[in-house]
Amino acid sequence: MDVIFDTKSLYYLPQYLPVYNELCKLGIKSTFVFYDGVHNDVINKIISDEKLQHFWVKDEEKAAAYYEERKADWVFFSNTFHYLDRVHKVSKTAQMAHGIGPKTSYYTQSSRPMGVRFVEGAYRTQRLREMFPNDVFVDVGFCKLDPIFNGEISDISLSETYGLKDDFPTILYAPTFYPSSIECFPADWPAEFKDFNIIIKPHYFSLSKSKYYKQQALLKTWSEFDNVYLAKVEDYSLVPFLSISDVLVSDASSSLFEFALLNKPVIWCDFLKLRLGYRGIFSYRFKKRMDKDYGDYSNIAVHAKKYENLKSLIVQQLDNPEEFESIRLEMSEKLAGKVDGSASKRIVEYVMSNI
Repeated sequence: MDVIFDTKSLYYLPQYLPVYNELCKLGIKSTFVFYDGVHNDVINKIISDEKLQHFWVKDEEKAAAYYEERKADWVFFSNTFHYLDRVHKVSKTAQMAHGIGPKTSYYTQSSRPMGVRFVEGAYRTQRLREMFPNDVFVDVGFCKLDPIFNGEISDISLSETYGLKDDFPTILYAPTFYPSSIECFPADWPAEFKDFNIIIKPHYFSLSKSKYYKQQALLKTWSEFDNVYLAKVEDYSLVPFLSISDVLVSDASSSLFEFALLNKPVIWCDFLKLRLGYRGIFSYRFKKRMDKDYGDYSNIAVHAKKYENLKSLIVQQLDNPEEFESIRLEMSEKLAGKVDGSASKRIVEYVMSNI
């Protein structure tokens, strides 16, 4: 069997790699298609570290031409692809979303149907089947966290790896790029948390796109504090940070739910920097961007209405991590389905039985 992973964005890798590793165990050949861009050096290092067979393309049209020539059994995507009709003439296609967040884009990604979409849980599977009754959706769970549940990520030293204190509680701040809480944090906020480690893992776009230069300036300022580790572009995976952190602070990011699946406390920032076109009479645009289950999902965390509430909530949740445990456990099935470390195995079993 021959498998290709279309890797248009670097942040697709954490979802792909558990499946790739399962394929490797069976001796199945896989190739990652990377798109030429500003972070080629970073990608080349990842290719070397992970020993990935790979192919470079300029754009989606070039990728489609490669897929037509290669005629692999399966091509995996993490988002829409404009040349699916061409790919479907030579290969089967599969889609794996790169996150399980509260944005409507999770569902609109299926408006251009792949051969199959692997979905996290019975609830999301049923919703997608109702929205797109002619397409194929298979509930497998959330494979991104398989390495944590399988114990493949462990024994990470905070001091040796990130220059932080091994005996300090660790806050993971993982904001999304939009709508984001980044601009609502003070320039000196790490000083208020001097007795905590702070790992800041922004979205890839916050680090790489020039339009977010204000976010980048704040991130650089925060990185200069001794108790802060700012994840770089090469820290493409959130998974190791989820594993070693004690509490997560975020906004409308899928990291909220990924952390909650580990049954650890989450602080949801309700204070966001909204563009003018999303405020006041235009607030409906923000609501349209969020999924209809946004309100239900929000119950999984304690909410910080403003930055000034944040520290007391963090301390309170670290002292009482069990407060939202029942809700986290109850919501885990709706968010991600099975969390048994075997989602990637189920994906591989499906593709092997459907060549």
